[in-house]
Amino acid sequence: MVTHPFHPLAGQRLRVLFERKLAGGRAVSCEGGPLGSLMVPLAWTDRGPAAVAEPLTYEVLIGLAEVVSAVKSRHGR
Repeated sequence: MVTHPFHPLAGQRLRVLFERKLAGGRAVSCEGGPLGSLMVPLAWTDRGPAAVAEPLTYEVLIGLAEVVSAVKSRHGR
């Protein structure tokens, strides 16, 4: 199923023909009906990674910045 909210086939189940590794990541080739076959990034489907449960917040970014800073200081960068 196409899960990307702005894709013209969002919410539709498409027959997967094959999966391929591309420079930008993995993608599936699907039958697109009148559109012919099309490649859809795996992340835009229900086969991709699950969406995060909570939105990215300011507090999460501050925590991430602290972790990155700690790792950099350990490695002398």
